[in-house]
Amino acid sequence: MKKELLMGTALVSTLGAASVAEAVTATMSGNHQTGLEFDSPNGGTDTNAQINDNNFTVSLSETTDGGMTISSSFKLMDENSGSGDVDAGLTLAFTDGSKLDVISAGNASGSHAVSIPGSAGAEGVANTSANASPTGLDFMTTSTALGLEYHTAADFLADGLKLSVSASTDNGAAAGVTYKTDSHFAIGATYVTTAGDSTVTIGAGYSESEGSKTGTSATDDDGGIHVGISAVTGDLTVAVGFADGSNAGTSDNGSDEYTAEVVKAGVKYVTGDLTFNVGVASGEADDHAIGGADGADDSQDVTSASVSYAVASGVTAILGYTTTESGDEGGGSADDGSAWYIGANMAF
Repeated sequence: MKKELLMGTALVSTLGAASVAEAVTATMSGNHQTGLEFDSPNGGTDTNAQINDNNFTVSLSETTDGGMTISSSFKLMDENSGSGDVDAGLTLAFTDGSKLDVISAGNASGSHAVSIPGSAGAEGVANTSANASPTGLDFMTTSTALGLEYHTAADFLADGLKLSVSASTDNGAAAGVTYKTDSHFAIGATYVTTAGDSTVTIGAGYSESEGSKTGTSATDDDGGIHVGISAVTGDLTVAVGFADGSNAGTSDNGSDEYTAEVVKAGVKYVTGDLTFNVGVASGEADDHAIGGADGADDSQDVTSASVSYAVASGVTAILGYTTTESGDEGGGSADDGSAWYIGANMAF
């Protein structure tokens, strides 16, 4: 009887193994960054805190017999707080070099925002006011999960040119007291060329969104433009960017909107195991209640710098510094101050 049971078990195991499809290819990557921040606001009490940034990403992909690659990924973020990001959709990469993102595809304008160097540290002056002024080039690039983003192959229409276009629709949720994005359309482009010994990258984008809030129509839905240029000459990178647009659903209760513009510039220099970053950002915003009249401007001017040292393969020590000057509703702000950061990043 024992022999029959063993043979039956072996047969079931063999048949079960034969019926299981081959798994997709999975790769893992991530980082663990930890350090100390020393925050010194001009209008408040100095504080010290440990800052952690823990990311673990699993990427999945497989190629069909026709040569199309289907891929997706999921990310576990900041395990200390238990938060995660499982909203990744699917990416279809075609044999001609083009790609199509489906489900939570993002915004084509934001995909082409030029990266501007700034501090590699995790420091920042705590913002305790209602200051709405942004300091990023992609502050107006919203979308919904029900969307698509198409990326052309490289050298589209001209050598060095890539384009993307995206659109998303209403997620079906009822409008409430908090503003929600109903739909968006966006287009973005990146052009890479050479000028002498330099590689020059130009990125630009345009986005328009529509949203809703119970009983009130927004005066300024999300939308706007950005443009940036970056030049890399050997170990030196210099970049500058500009953005102008509007954003709705801001503040703690999602009931404000604003129009804003941002100017950013930065420099990065690499010498051996050392990397030096310096960046400045200046943002202004006119914030008010959704559907309300324009008010006084908010402002924020941020200067940051850092020194990074490659201690070993995948291990980087970081020393960063940031100083902020700001204004809220046309007046002064308690958000001014400076902050230091010292820590290390371990990437895999």
